[in-house]
Amino acid sequence: MTTEKIDNISVTTQANVYFDGKCVSHGITFPDGTKKSVGVVLPSTLTFKTGAPEIMECVAGACEYKLAGTDAWLTSAPGEKFSIPGNSSFDIRVAEAYHYICHFG
Repeated sequence: MTTEKIDNISVTTQANVYFDGKCVSHGITFPDGTKKSVGVVLPSTLTFKTGAPEIMECVAGACEYKLAGTDAWLTSAPGEKFSIPGNSSFDIRVAEAYHYICHFG
């Protein structure tokens, strides 16, 4: 099921802008202190590095992704998620805007 709305959060109003504007996100914090980000990746091929483990949840659009150390490009569509280990990286290819929620673990 695709997440369409998140209630009872605080939002960081200043955007995080990466890769010359090809990825823009806003940090959100839940009442229990859990932090996530909500954003969009515009058409491009990018490499992201992780500190903590992450789960990328697709809420609109789609992407192809490849985890560090693998050769296979996999697809993530609305309602689907993929996990990235901490202290790692992943490549992402986007043909049309990919809207996501990043869950930090």
